[in-house]
Amino acid sequence: MILVHTCCAICLSYVRKKLEEEGYEIISFWYNPNIHPHREFLKRRNALRKYSELTNLNVIYDDDYPLADILENMAKLTRKNPVYRCRYCYELRMSKTAKMAKRMNIDTFTTTLLISPYQKHEEIKKIGENVAKKYGVKFLYRDFREGFKEAHRLVKGMGLYHQNYCGCIFSEYEKHLFKNKI
Repeated sequence: MILVHTCCAICLSYVRKKLEEEGYEIISFWYNPNIHPHREFLKRRNALRKYSELTNLNVIYDDDYPLADILENMAKLTRKNPVYRCRYCYELRMSKTAKMAKRMNIDTFTTTLLISPYQKHEEIKKIGENVAKKYGVKFLYRDFREGFKEAHRLVKGMGLYHQNYCGCIFSEYEKHLFKNKI
């Protein structure tokens, strides 16, 4: 059994497929207080709900949304270096996932963030391994990036919402900033 931190339904589709091919039983864990604005958070969560109903997947939802704390921490870190913001976000979500895995007696966890070519894989791997040691569980690192496009094919026709930025207000801003410079 493996607990999979899930950023969105589309990314989960391919990660789930690959992990089930390896023999894992999947439990999805939704914890993404970084997503802004709140309506975006709800769109992504509701898409995961729809996916889980259509595919009979067990999902645990943690809808904690401490907006003021998240924004304050991310703003401070972004001023220092935008990479620090991402590290904070990875650690926040993977720590919560590792704690949940430990509480549920699941010895391994991973994250759907590993499917994205836009995420910092070495940071995710390092943080995942550190968090795993801290909570006495294992972190499964897999480079799922080869399935980024296939994930969209796997859920085509399900009518799931698809986002176009990582999730935080800063990533949304950067998406528009870089798009306008091209």
